[in-house]
Order: sequence, then C-alpha cells, then structure tokens
Amino acid sequence: MRYQVLATDYDGTLAADGRVDEPTTRDLERVRRSGRRLVLVTGRELDDLVRVFPRLDLFDVVVAENGALVHRPATRETRVLAETPPARFVDALRARGIAPLSTGRVIVATWQPHEEAVLEVIRELGLEFQVIFNKGAVMVLPSGVNKAVGLAAALDDLSLSPHNAVGIGDAENDHAFLTACECSVAVANALPSLKERCDFVTTGDHGRGVQELVAELVDTDLAARAPSLTRGEMVVGDDGDGRPVRLPPYGPPVLVAGPSGGGKSTFATAVIEQLARRGYQFCIVDPEGDYHEIESATVLGDAGRAPGVDEALELLRHPSQSCVLNLLGIPLRDRPAFFATVLPRLQEMRAHTGRPHWIFVDEAHHLLPAQWRPSPLTLPRELFGLLLVTVHPESIAPALLAEVGVVVAMGGPPEDTLRRFAVAAGVEPPPPVAVAEGQAAMWCRAKGTPPIAFAVSPSRVERRRHLRKYAAGDLGPDKSFYFRGPEGRLNLRAHNLQTFVQMAEGVDDETWLHHLARGHYSRWMREAIKDDALADETARVERDTERDAAASRARIRAAIEHRYTAPA
Repeated sequence: MRYQVLATDYDGTLAADGRVDEPTTRDLERVRRSGRRLVLVTGRELDDLVRVFPRLDLFDVVVAENGALVHRPATRETRVLAETPPARFVDALRARGIAPLSTGRVIVATWQPHEEAVLEVIRELGLEFQVIFNKGAVMVLPSGVNKAVGLAAALDDLSLSPHNAVGIGDAENDHAFLTACECSVAVANALPSLKERCDFVTTGDHGRGVQELVAELVDTDLAARAPSLTRGEMVVGDDGDGRPVRLPPYGPPVLVAGPSGGGKSTFATAVIEQLARRGYQFCIVDPEGDYHEIESATVLGDAGRAPGVDEALELLRHPSQSCVLNLLGIPLRDRPAFFATVLPRLQEMRAHTGRPHWIFVDEAHHLLPAQWRPSPLTLPRELFGLLLVTVHPESIAPALLAEVGVVVAMGGPPEDTLRRFAVAAGVEPPPPVAVAEGQAAMWCRAKGTPPIAFAVSPSRVERRRHLRKYAAGDLGPDKSFYFRGPEGRLNLRAHNLQTFVQMAEGVDDETWLHHLARGHYSRWMREAIKDDALADETARVERDTERDAAASRARIRAAIEHRYTAPA
C-alpha cells in the first residue's frame, strides 16, 4: 500500500458551511477500516473545531491553528509548536477597532479587509509575524509556521512519511501542506491557483470531492494516477538528444546488471543520492562495503561487526533516517541467511508504514540465488521499490526476476546482459539497441517499450572519487607531469596534483619558469586532469608577463587547493 495517510483540510473541503455531512463521515470511517491513517489539517482553533465537528475521534492527529498546534484525539494530548503572540499585539489590534478578532493558543485571526491594518501593527511593533489568507480569512502566525509544519509534526508522531500521504484541500493556506504530500488533490470548489498546483482535481465539490478521492484511494491506492504523479521522478541520465531518462519514485523492481567495472555502482549511487535529496527513505544491503560514502545514510556494521536487524529497524522507524547494512563482518557463506532474515522484517515494516521506500541489494546473485524459494511474506504479490545490482542476472531467483520492471545493462554489449536476463526470467528478449561508448541501455519491460541507449548521470560520490583520484591517486606514467627543466636534465614525475604542488615548491626557479613560460602546466591540467576551469586559471598566470616564480607558484597552488581536497 503506497498511500498510508489521508490528510484533509476542513472548511471548504470536508465541510460545507462548517458542517460535515453523513456520507462524508462514513467515508472517513472507510479510510480507517482500510488500515490507513487520517490527519485533519485546519486553520480553525481546536475548541471551535470541537464545537462544530463531534467526530474528531476519526482522526489519528488533528493539526489546528494553521499548523501551530497538534492534537491527538485518542489521548487528548495537545502540543503547541510556536510561541503565543504577545498581548500587546492583540491589544493594538483591538485598539484599532479590528473585529471580529479571535485568538487561539498561537493564531490571531480576523477577516478582510483588515489585512492592511494588521500589517501596519506588525510593522509598528517590529514583530516577526506572517499573514496567511484563507478565502477571506486573515490569519496571523509566527514566521515559518504553516500547515506543512503541522503536518510534518503529525506524521513524525505517527512515524510516517509525507511520501506516503495524499492531501486534499481548497484554499490559499492549503498550498504548503499539499505540496508536502506525495499526491495533492483539490476539490472542485477550490481556488483556481490551488487547482493549477495540484496533481488532480475532483469532479465533486466539498465532501463529495472527498468521497470521490476516498473511493479511488481505498479501492485502487490511486494506481491509475501513478503515470501522472511525476514530481518525485529521478533523472538518471540523458538519451543523447537532450531528453532526460527517468525512473519513477515508486514502481516495480529495477535490475542493474553487467560486467565488473561497467558502472553499476555509479548508477545505483546516483539513484540513491536523488532519493535522499527528495526525502525518500532507503535501505542498502552492502555485502562488500562499497557504499560507505553515502552521506545521507547511517552505516551499520563494518569489517569487525555485523549489523543487527533490530538496530536497523529501530533506525528506520524514523522516516528521515536511511541506512546501509555493511555485511563485511559476516562470513561470506552466512550472508544469504542474514539477508533472508532481514528482508521479511523490512517487508513487514513496509506493510505498516510504506517504508523504506527503496531497498538496494548489491551482489544480488549471491544474496538472492537462483535456488531461493521465497515465502509470500518475503516476496509479496506486488513488489515495489527494489533495486538489484549484479554481474550475473541469470543467477538470481526466477521468482524475483519475473517481477523486474526495468533492466539497466551497464558495460559490455547490452544485448548479452538483456538476453541472459530474459532467458532466466522466461520472457521474450528485447530487440537490439545501438549503444555508443560510455552509454548504457535501459529496458522498461513493465511499459512494453524497446530498450533505449542513454548516458548515465554521475553521482556526487563518484565525482568526489574523481577529485580524489587527481588530488592524491596515481595517474600513471602517461598522465603524470614531468619537471624536466630548460635542458632536460631533470625527470621529476608528479603523479597527482598533491605531488605536483609539493614538487613545485622544491624545484629551482629556472625549471619552474621554463614550464610556466611554455604553458606546460595549463596544458597538463586540461589534457590529463581534464579540468578546464583550473587550466584556464593557470593559463592566466602563465600569460602574466612579469612571471615572478614565487608569486606564480602561490597563485597556481591556491587555484589547485581551492578545487581539490585531500583524500577522505
């Protein structure tokens, strides 16, 4: 189940003229029976809401006062997320004759056309307040407090992610919380500006629109809407004609296969980084310790200690936390058994929370071998958010290969990789695809489209590795810089930038200036280091007619140190 939460506005959405009708109430009960959670997100004050709507018990959490207050009906616990406005602010509004005027624990509210007077009082008192509109209502709140803030707090209390939420609303103050939801919906009576920003609009207004959404949510989990919900798509490369190649944030398993050194980890890491930037949760099962540099995830386990299943689940209980399970501390023969233990626990967690959104399995042919016979709990009827990395697709369990919706062939002839997958999965091989040097092939089998060639977007981790290679790695004899001097008496090899800087400080001025005058430094940086920006800056130093040895050394060293860091 992708959508675990329905978050709804009250006035103008659930309610018409302040009241919720019986059919809409029954549909809220239906959402509860489906196992989903309900969150009410309203600009109303809590006491006022209790008076007009006696069925707050239907909601797991109520976000009131436009995000400033979170209430749990089941326990009657209330948490205030911002400070109460100073009495002098309310007194100043009353002194100006602003009415009606209501005050909650945080919110201060009136109606148009008093917004100008409200703004004048805020300016006069030097307060850091914001004014939010809601179809004629004028709400004053501390800066930064809105419905999205309240929804985030509510979902955190429920250990749920906004990526598993669908939201519905009608007015200006709903923009923030609807944008935070994975799927945003506007009722038919919503403001045009909100309809333009939402993923879709119901045909019914007010409660009838909510009923329409509930039917689609409970019956199909909004499956028919998936192709149009593209906000979270990940760009994994381009097709060579300027068109981006994308993966959906939610979909059938992805298999990344090809020979060693073909770029499989580069592709997987690029996907992981994009998921992290968008706030999706992931769990990486890492048999060889290849993913220790993922900044957005906590690494559990190392060469001396096996990761614990319970510690991983405790970490993942927090939607903002992702993890890497490093299996180096587990003997090779025991790793499949460990994975057979952790996978059902992750699937069980998914059944209750929809998380982790993605599970990455490196060396999948070893952890999910062809002889693996999964139980229905381990391999549910509808599998999603799984990325498998392997050299040997034919060595993965056929039951799992049959669920793969996207195959990415990296390195070597893609026809061979795609054919081996197809034979093992028991499906018809795809037609051949022409792949240029440096490209990969992607076959979106679930869509029934032929493979395409594309250039993979590099990951930040790979870029850091690239930088460290030039800063402190060994470029090899053919890529190194040689300080030879004006008569070729020297043969000092700088095999990386770090060594170059050290040698530059030690060579005599005549040798340094000999190479400087001939543009040897910028040429090396352009051709061997492949850094045009550094080469351009170095060339400007080389063109300086004064050619002072000490000054030019300092300028080139500073340019290098600005771009390249010492190895991590």
